[in-house]
Amino acid sequence: MYKQVLDPVSNSLGVSSIFAVLPLLSLFLLLGAIRMKAQCASLISLGVAMVVAIAVYGMPFGQTVDSAAEGAAFGFFPIMWIVINALWIFHMTEESGHFAVLRRAFSAVSNDQRVQVVIIAFCFGALLEALAGFGTPVAICGVMLVGLGFRPIKAAAVALVADTAPVAFGAIAIPIITLGQVSGLPKHDLSQMVGRQTPFLALIVPFVLVAMVDGRRGLRDSWPVALVAGCVFAALQFATSNYISTELTDIIAALGSAAAVVALLRVWSPRTAEATGTGTTRPAIAGAAQADAALERRKAADEGRPLSTATMVSAFIPYAIIIVVLGICSLNSVSTELEMVTNKFSWPGLHVLNAKGVPPTSLIYKLNWLTAAGTQLFVCGLLTMAALRVGPGRALAVYVRTLRQLAWAIVTVCAVLALAYVMNLSGQTITLGTWAAGAGAFFAFLSPLIGWFGTAVTGSDTSSNSLFGALQVAAAKQSHLSATLMAASNSSGGVLAKMISPQNLAIGAAAVGLAGREGDIFRKVIGWSILLVLIVAGLALLQSKGALSWMVP
Repeated sequence: MYKQVLDPVSNSLGVSSIFAVLPLLSLFLLLGAIRMKAQCASLISLGVAMVVAIAVYGMPFGQTVDSAAEGAAFGFFPIMWIVINALWIFHMTEESGHFAVLRRAFSAVSNDQRVQVVIIAFCFGALLEALAGFGTPVAICGVMLVGLGFRPIKAAAVALVADTAPVAFGAIAIPIITLGQVSGLPKHDLSQMVGRQTPFLALIVPFVLVAMVDGRRGLRDSWPVALVAGCVFAALQFATSNYISTELTDIIAALGSAAAVVALLRVWSPRTAEATGTGTTRPAIAGAAQADAALERRKAADEGRPLSTATMVSAFIPYAIIIVVLGICSLNSVSTELEMVTNKFSWPGLHVLNAKGVPPTSLIYKLNWLTAAGTQLFVCGLLTMAALRVGPGRALAVYVRTLRQLAWAIVTVCAVLALAYVMNLSGQTITLGTWAAGAGAFFAFLSPLIGWFGTAVTGSDTSSNSLFGALQVAAAKQSHLSATLMAASNSSGGVLAKMISPQNLAIGAAAVGLAGREGDIFRKVIGWSILLVLIVAGLALLQSKGALSWMVP
């Protein structure tokens, strides 16, 4: 039996914290300063965490390895199991040509770039984040915006800024699921709290996007579309996360927001036809230096033909299938039946007690085969095959290609979760949280900044939650703050750093053909990132002890 000791070095919490923070410092320096590949940095940092656990905290070697193995297992199932199947569905829509139809449908709604940026970067980007996440919206929306005439650097910048409000519930709510697992807090409570923070971002971001495209004139002429998109998204995100389904939150919010914008454009249009200063020659392929004339002629001919109703319906079918399947499975009566085949067991070899002599909840591994969102997405993929008439051989080839594409991402996520579990179960995370609690009630303001810092380095709100979820809970208890609020604030603050993380900057730059100019894009988005995270930090402070404390569930 291993019992956690929070001050193993000289019986000093401060000195012990110096050693406890070493794995995180290693990860941040390797990713941020040395710019090592994420999979290598995460594996090295995992090694550092294991050395600290054994040499400093006295955790037995076998239990250290077992804790890393449990974290890696959780990283694959349910986390990457969701991402694999979500991207499989998306790749099938690409392979069958239905994604191109969807892109045409969105671009045909308006030729005004201020409207297009709201529909594509904000609404459609949120849908992609809901289904896949992990940089997918930045890459795809950046390509689409360049194809519509945006300058590449502006396309990348607005795609990065737009990928904020939906991130906490992205990839079928992976950040929330991970946060619940590492913090030991109920998923629904976290969903409710995040759903009472990120809607404020949804109200602001569409206005930011319009301002980035056309400045004050754009806000003056196009504010109704930003207002409608933001208000509808915020309202649906709050309602769905609090009362319907955590996993469906962004899907419902994104589709509802897009539908509201389309409805608005039937009765209203901006004063000027299109924003100025954004036109450019459309590259035939993302990243191409110049247009292919023959391909442009074929593309123009295709886009000149009106889309039939049947074609439009087919393009939206995969997303309708996901909503229906996940919606049915989220019903209490259905989920109860599916949960009956779930296996729960204590991870073999782990015998850990926390400082109070109680076994941590993370010792229990849950194999929820049928209630896992990834399994339900796999069923959606099979139904999508039939709906889009994708043959089994073709679908299998797409699945294999998806696995190959995600191979290093799987290694990275599993390594980061292994690192988080080693730090949590050895006591390193609680040491840091207890030390950070010295800030007292002001820790509520610092909480989102910690999440922001974690995502800025790792590039993932999921990774930030896995690293700091338990720390936030430990600090909250020491500071007599709501653990649910602090854990949720970690996620809400973290979403605002995706736009400045090296990984996402690289994705955005590569998608629009600006590889090597990540610094130029960074300078365009850093100000918005800092401003928005300070707003969330102020909101968390007010929700902790101030006028908004009634919002905490």
